[in-house]
Formats: sequence, structure tokens, C-alpha cells
Amino acid sequence: MSVGGRIDAYVWRISAVVVLGSIMSILDTTIVNVALDTLGRELHSSISNIQWVVTGYMLALAAVIPVTGWAARRFGAKPVFLLSMILFVLGSALCGLATSSTELIVFRVLQGVGGGMILPVGQLIMAEAAGPQRMGRVMSIVAVPAMLAPIFGPMLGGLILQNTTWRWIFYVNLPIGIIAVIAALRILPRVERQRTENLDFLGLALMASGLPLVVYGLAEIGVTGGLTSAKVIVPILAGLSLVALFARHALRVGRPLLNLRLFNRPTFSSAAIAMFFVGAALFGGMILLPLYWQTVRHESVILTGLLTAPQGLGAALVMPLSGKLTDRYGGGPLALFGVVLLAAATIPFAFVGAHTSILWLAIVMLVRGAGIGFSFMPAMSAAFASLQRSELSDATPQLNVLQRVGGSVGTAILAVVLQRALAGAHTLDAAAAGYGTAFWAAAGLSALAIVPCMVLLRAERAARRKVAPTLEAEREEAIAEAVA
Repeated sequence: MSVGGRIDAYVWRISAVVVLGSIMSILDTTIVNVALDTLGRELHSSISNIQWVVTGYMLALAAVIPVTGWAARRFGAKPVFLLSMILFVLGSALCGLATSSTELIVFRVLQGVGGGMILPVGQLIMAEAAGPQRMGRVMSIVAVPAMLAPIFGPMLGGLILQNTTWRWIFYVNLPIGIIAVIAALRILPRVERQRTENLDFLGLALMASGLPLVVYGLAEIGVTGGLTSAKVIVPILAGLSLVALFARHALRVGRPLLNLRLFNRPTFSSAAIAMFFVGAALFGGMILLPLYWQTVRHESVILTGLLTAPQGLGAALVMPLSGKLTDRYGGGPLALFGVVLLAAATIPFAFVGAHTSILWLAIVMLVRGAGIGFSFMPAMSAAFASLQRSELSDATPQLNVLQRVGGSVGTAILAVVLQRALAGAHTLDAAAAGYGTAFWAAAGLSALAIVPCMVLLRAERAARRKVAPTLEAEREEAIAEAVA
């Protein structure tokens, strides 16, 4: 493998292939946001409908993430990685060929099914190649596309839209994807198949149908204009019932799709709920900002991409610091600080006007990004710290699913609030006020994360109080043995 802890070149080549594939799937979470106004206009679709281009993709990611570990063990990591890449490239090509919003949404779901498997399976391949002693250094490079995508995704989307059609938002994946598939065929090692348990097909069916129904019902509020319509009530109730059945099923079977028993631990459950609401505020807010710049300020798509970048930059700048502080003080204090900062930095957008200073909004977005950086990683670290090593494989998909489901719900809710707030807005000032209303809702979603972060803080303190006497007893025992 290596000598003296040095990582061999072939491990870096494997990592490069995984990162190349990951960049595409992560970029596609952010690159499309800049194009929503263009997509809605050219495909003759309302905000509440076109937001499904984002929401459908994230729901597809959430649906396949719990399956990827089982599939990699059953069929081998390399074949599953190649299949996910091919699905993603095929979905991208079909998205570029779409002639209606319905076609585009369906093809985005296919793209999301492929994209959702790329990173988790790639991480398994990298872990196998690197070995436990080099895991941290190798895995740290996977964070690079995750940190850079919110910065460069909107900028790349704006650059494409400025110089060609929206279809190249998706076609740009084709050459990268083809290169990645060829490289994967030549470079990735074979990871042996393992004996696996049967997949929880019932749990998958319940979750994959229940969550989209809930989000669909929320989105229909923008279409019907109220909460009392059957098109709103029926899918929400049906979806919640299916989710409840999934929870009941998951608590009764031995190997469920998601191990919900982990939520019996206050530290894990509070951290997970905080990640849900932060995901809702983050991804929901990411559809509001580009639309505001384009529809109210009439900025170009390339400038819209540049103006959206400070939020990603703020998150990227503070993540290394938040990791160090989490190791020292625990995840609870940092996550609480982060969500308070996130909510506070969202409030200025609630007072946005048609001529608000661009510099001021860029600074506020930078601060908002810092709040996101101080929220996500500490909350996730706290969740992992509360578990035993054998439980980590169950926790990882759950946290990723919750983050993406939160993003889907937040996107749907804020799209509905925005559409209703813009109804009858015939002037720029009225439109700006409509966006202010939507940002109040975004601030509210951020504030909802404060409560679970406070619970997380208390749970961590309680855990430390339980551990402290044990450590002291072990220390005294060790001293006694040394003296003896």
C-alpha cells in the first residue's frame, strides 16, 4: 500500500476518479438554481411547478442513498459506481432534450437516482484502497467538491446561460461524465462482493412514495391557493400515513432500510433534526436569491451567479475552524451559534427592496454562509460522536437523507410562499416586498433549528457528566496500579 504512511499514487488516482464523478452530482444541486427563472419562462411554468426541478432531484438523492451500501456489497462497488455514472449521464442528456417542465422533472429524478449513488459508493472504494491509517487524508479531498460547488455552481450556471441555452446546464455533464466512466473502467479496482441480507423493499417503497407525496401536497398549495383543497390535503395525509407506516415497519424488523432506533438517543436525534431544518433553510433560500437578483434587480445570469457565491464562500471559510472548535467544545455550542447566526443573517433579506445595496447583501450572504458552516459540521459531528463504531454505517445514510428531505421540504414551502406573495405584485417595490415575505419564512425555518440545537447542547452536557466519573475512576485505578 505505502511506506512510512505515504499514500501511493494509485490511491490518489482512484480518489481523482471519485472526485470527478462527485463534482458533477454535487454541482447539479446548485447549478440549476440560477436557471430557474429561465426554465420557468421558456417552459411556461410557475414557480411552484418549476421548483420540482430542484426538489425532484433532491428527493431522488434521498431515496437511493440508503440503498447504495447494500447494492455495493451485493453487486460490487465498481459495477454500482459505473451504473450510477451512466444513469447520471443519461439523465443529463435527457434533461437537455426535454421539451416541457414535466419531462424535465422526470429526467431530473433519473439524474438524481444516478447522482445519489456516486458519492457514497465512491467513498467505499476510496476507503478500501486507502486503508484505516490513511482514511482521514484521503477522505478529506472528497470535501473539496462539496465546499466548492456552492461557490462555483451558480457562477458556472450563469456563465452557461449568458453564452448559450439552458440545455447546456445539463449537456455540460456529458463530456465530463464520459471521461469519468472511461477512467473508472480503467482505474477503479474491483471490490469483492459480500454476502448481504435481503434489501428492505417494503421500507424503500413506503419511504420513496411517502416523502414525495408530502412535498407534492405542500407544492400544490401554491397552485390551488389554499390549504383546504383536496389536491393539498389528500397527498399530504397519504404521504404522512406512508411515512408513519415506514417508521412502524423500521422499528419492528431486524435490518430496516433506515435504523430509526438511533433516534432514541437525545444527542443523535436533536442533531439530526437540526440538520433537517438547516437543510430546509439552506436549499430553500438558494432558490430565492437567484430569482430575486434576476426578476427584481434585472441582473444578468452571470452576475447572478457571482452574487450567489458569497454564501458558499462564507461556509467554506469557516468549516475548518468549526471543525477544530467542535473537537474542543463539542458540537452543541457550535451548532447553536451557527443556527442563530444563520437566522439572524436571513432577517436583513426580509427587508430587501428594489434598490438595496448589492454590497450590503453580499456581506450578509457571506455571514449567512458562515452560519451554515458553523451549523452543519458540528451537528453532524455531534451525531456521530454519540454512536458506537458499529452504528456509523446506519447513521451516515440517515443524516444524508434528512438533510436532503429537509432541503426538498424547504424548497417547496418557500416556493409556495414566494408565489403567493408575488400574486398581484405589478411593481418592482411590490415584487421586492414579496421576496421579503419569503425570506421571513426562510428565517423562520432557520429559527426552528434553534430548539433542537439547545436540546443537543443539554444532551452533550449530560453525556459528559456521565462519562466524567467513569474517567476519574479509571484514572484513580491506573494511579493505584502504578503505585502498587
